[in-house]
Amino acid sequence: MTNVSLKVTVIVCAYTERRWDDLAKSVVSIQNQSRKPDEFILVIDHNPALFHRAEKEFRGIHVIENKYDRGLSGARNSAIEAASGDVLAFMDEDAVADSQWLSRLLPAFEDLTVMGVGGTIQPSWDAGRPSWFPREFDWVVGCTYQGLPEVTAPVRNLIGCNMAFRREVFSTVGGFQVGMGRVGTLPLGCEETELCIRARQHWPERPFLYEPSATVLHRVPAERANARYFFSRCYSEGISKAAVSRLVGSSDGLSSEWRHTLVTLPRGVWRGLVRLATKFQIAGFCEAAAIIAGLFVTTVGYLIGWFSGIVRGKSPTSASL
Repeated sequence: MTNVSLKVTVIVCAYTERRWDDLAKSVVSIQNQSRKPDEFILVIDHNPALFHRAEKEFRGIHVIENKYDRGLSGARNSAIEAASGDVLAFMDEDAVADSQWLSRLLPAFEDLTVMGVGGTIQPSWDAGRPSWFPREFDWVVGCTYQGLPEVTAPVRNLIGCNMAFRREVFSTVGGFQVGMGRVGTLPLGCEETELCIRARQHWPERPFLYEPSATVLHRVPAERANARYFFSRCYSEGISKAAVSRLVGSSDGLSSEWRHTLVTLPRGVWRGLVRLATKFQIAGFCEAAAIIAGLFVTTVGYLIGWFSGIVRGKSPTSASL
């Protein structure tokens, strides 16, 4: 059963009016949850026109502005400071939550050792999924990917579009790393990875859990369903992972990536080659090639990020949260 004693704050961040229709659908999906949020905060990232429109048109929502530098990390930290919930759940403004989303995230918090819970993020392709796009790389479009557990299980880190944390995580170890993460359309990230690792280093015995039944749909516009975006995002992910590794250490910063590289990706390459050999599908070869090329580009990004020493900011102190 869902823990009704926990006060839950849902947080959504938005930065552009071009996504207004997506944002409106996201808001409705949260308002229609079977387990209603106790508080709903919408953060507008340095866009006064969008702030005033949202404040006027959305009822029953606390609309605030990002008080920190422009970017997703600053917007989230602004919401954390304003929130009153025991559990803070985050979703993207271009995602739609299943009606049972919150009711399936919250039961894990009955275990007082659990620091946070994340769920499934399914891609909703505007133009259909490209036949060559490997599921092992669905993180490229901000979604959960092949290789994650298929049942409720501990994971190193949660994924930004579908995650919930206990408030004490932020009050103890601080917020999201300001200077990391997406700024507008710049495809950097990993701020939630760095936060989760920082929390795990403080509380090694306490887990983050992945709950596959807690589902959201994440819109993937047509302009992201191409090789140019795929490789751009791979490169940026490599740079972001280098920043995380410098902040928390390579051992923790790359622990999940090593398994993904050595176990999951070779299986994906083999699957693509089997498609080519048994079904004569050229898309199988393209899928295998995309995995190999994506890994190569991500590695190049990591090496450039590591040797250039890219770490762009510091997290706010726990006292401010």
